[in-house]
Amino acid sequence: MPTMSSTLSQYPELVQTLLKNRGITNFDEAERFLNPSFERDIADPFGILNMDRAVERILVAIDANEHIAIFADYDADGIPGAALFNDFLKKIGYKNFEIYIPHRNIEGYGLSMKAVDTLASHQATLIVTIDCGITDVAEAAYAKELGIDVIITDHHLTQEVLPPAYTILNSKQPGDTYHDNMLCGAALAWKLVCALLVRRGEEWGIPSGWEKWLLDMAGLSTVADLAPLQKENRALAYYGLTVLRKSKRLGLLALFEKMNMAQNTVTEDDIGFMIGPRINAAGRMGNPMDAFHLLSAETKKEADEYAEKLMYLNDARKGIVASMVKEARRHLETRELRDVIVVGNPLWKPGLVGLVASSLAETYTRTVFVWGRSDDGEIKGSCRSDGTVNLVDLMTSVRKEVFLGVGGHERAGGFSVSNDGIHVLEDELVLAYQIVKKEKEVDGQHAEATLSLADVNWVNWKHVAKFAPFGVGNPKPTFLFEKVSIAEVRYFGKERTHLELSFENSGIKAI
Repeated sequence: MPTMSSTLSQYPELVQTLLKNRGITNFDEAERFLNPSFERDIADPFGILNMDRAVERILVAIDANEHIAIFADYDADGIPGAALFNDFLKKIGYKNFEIYIPHRNIEGYGLSMKAVDTLASHQATLIVTIDCGITDVAEAAYAKELGIDVIITDHHLTQEVLPPAYTILNSKQPGDTYHDNMLCGAALAWKLVCALLVRRGEEWGIPSGWEKWLLDMAGLSTVADLAPLQKENRALAYYGLTVLRKSKRLGLLALFEKMNMAQNTVTEDDIGFMIGPRINAAGRMGNPMDAFHLLSAETKKEADEYAEKLMYLNDARKGIVASMVKEARRHLETRELRDVIVVGNPLWKPGLVGLVASSLAETYTRTVFVWGRSDDGEIKGSCRSDGTVNLVDLMTSVRKEVFLGVGGHERAGGFSVSNDGIHVLEDELVLAYQIVKKEKEVDGQHAEATLSLADVNWVNWKHVAKFAPFGVGNPKPTFLFEKVSIAEVRYFGKERTHLELSFENSGIKAI
């Protein structure tokens, strides 16, 4: 049997090291990772459980000209998912549909009775959810009572009872054997579009391969929603970025212009730190439909208007979150910290508390629940795990009367809680934590290789670049340079807050 190194021996030593650190131990795996292939890596959408049933129901609705409602989540996964489904329906010339994205602070997360009533009044007979719905048991049952079929497409963790929907696309549900159960919501919506085009694309006159233009949205969400960039997700992120750099989507072009971003060099960092936060800002600070209108804009005037709006909302969001974090820290300094932290303020917007929870979890290395009060008076919040507990397990282990609703992933979630429940929430969570906690996953940064300054060259840069896009499951490599002598230190920039280092016996500089 060949050794690990011999199976990778065709690659330079640095590449071998980075591959092994990612659990890639043979030549075939390495080739798949380093050279993504659309044909090879993007699997048949009909491999997803219930895809046939979902496609057939949508085609029946299209043939009968039923009113279809696309109901999407209000974040940088659901909104791009809605945009790509909107593109598809317009491309085939279907007009009897609407996009519905709930207002975060008024309606809250997922399907609501109010939303179902609204869509029923619009004569909707089919609701297709994107990036939500898997925990909405009562709401799906209510829609069924009103004669509305619901197709749920979601990637969040399932609970014991599944909604009584017409059908469910979620590879985390029991019985689904799809090879990658970590696709994000927009990617799952893209798979549904691909399946519809397999069945009827030729009849609709859609050119083969047109669906690849929608990868700007599926790829953007894969990165923004922190999906692990492995298996099919790696290909979706890779090709998503390729399309993003060529996209003719007017809203994106307007946003790039306002952010002074060169479209042809957009990276995963640009999505994570620049594009994603601005799409999310619409849902957090105002109306999420503003972000949808940006991504689906058909005129430059409309694109510029919504790009400007998102830029403003994002700037406002930064200031408010900073003051919320400051207030939370001030409060926590006065009390003893327990295994789970609960903090909140009725004046805080529920749409912003997730960002506060992330900041506090990082600062205090604990699992954190942060709450605010929505416009309808309900207490809602977000939570982040420090890696010692699965949040869905934690929340579902608490006494049933405490939470009104819960949902999310292993490391991030959302909840609503009763006015009485908020007073005992931390006590209940601390109790449940003792039962479901696990060993903490080791985070922290480690060097993947020790290099010399002579190794910092364009050849090695090209080797490392083959590992992009980087993200969850494929972190940016960190290298250690030992015994380096600094020759010069220089401050620069408008406010002289940037630092440049020059090294002895080397033309390399560090910023």
